[in-house]
Amino acid sequence: MHKFKGKNIIYILFLLVLLGGIIILAASLGAVSIPFVTTLKIIASKVFGTKLTLDENILSIYETILFKVRFARVVLAVLVGIALSVAGVVYQGIFKNPMADPYIIGVSSGAALGATLAAIVFKGFGVLGFSLVPVLAFVGATITIFFVYNLARTGTKVPVATLLLAGVAIGALLHAITSFVMVLGGKDLHFIIFWLMGGFSSKNWDHVMVVLPFLAVGLPLVFYFSRDLNLLLLGEERAQQLGIEAEKIKKILIVVASLLAASAVAVSGIVGFVGLIVPHMVRLVTGPDHKILIPCSALFGASFVVFSDLLARTLMAPTEIPLGVITALFGAPFFIYLLKRSKRGLF
Repeated sequence: MHKFKGKNIIYILFLLVLLGGIIILAASLGAVSIPFVTTLKIIASKVFGTKLTLDENILSIYETILFKVRFARVVLAVLVGIALSVAGVVYQGIFKNPMADPYIIGVSSGAALGATLAAIVFKGFGVLGFSLVPVLAFVGATITIFFVYNLARTGTKVPVATLLLAGVAIGALLHAITSFVMVLGGKDLHFIIFWLMGGFSSKNWDHVMVVLPFLAVGLPLVFYFSRDLNLLLLGEERAQQLGIEAEKIKKILIVVASLLAASAVAVSGIVGFVGLIVPHMVRLVTGPDHKILIPCSALFGASFVVFSDLLARTLMAPTEIPLGVITALFGAPFFIYLLKRSKRGLF
């Protein structure tokens, strides 16, 4: 038991160092490159109050680039990576399906329709200084979760198979409506297509504040139920025999995971494969225990999205590649690998 705890600490420390290094690297690279060490020193000066020997004018430019532009984008990428990865862990645990991801019950389709309506039908409107695109994307994702959940509900129970089928059906319907609205979009079509492919272009600290409250509440809740997720892997009947209210826990976790995914999609667009591949990659190393799988997936998912975003904005600079393209290039081969592995059973 003691040895296992030691391994968990090593995993988390390694992932923290990895995430810290990738964050500083992502903040350093861009249209104006800032030396890695200089970025580190500027951060240290803000956190610990250490003195810098840089020219005042250069320091002012670097601080403006870092704190007003790049850190907002990097922090947002961290939060979106955590939200999608943790949601993926929950869905795969509840559905006991290695192919489950945060978009499986129609979250992405609902968000896409909301964003499309905001860009085409309600163009020019806003709420509290925000464009309607992230607002209606979140609303669309949340309403979709509500419909899918109630469509699948039988009495007080929500059968997993029915929930998955309801998600596929509602998702297909919303996708068709979105495509129809896009046909009517005309000159706004390019914006919608780019949004649907995901990314953090032009995002700022306000967008960070959209996701942060959901993570601040959702992440501790998911971790609190990590033991219950372990028991649900044994089957609902067996989990109930071991003393947990399987149906109640399942409902809470589905709602929490769906809201995490919806908040992420609202600010980043559709960033595919993160919630699918990250939990699997981490599970291969840590095993299926959710007490370590959840925090490690959160840290690794954050690193993965920050690194993918760095590639998206630097590989063909000044042209930015949609983030969803980069994550798909990583995710699709791994998905094929999973298809083959699923024959042997991963859980």
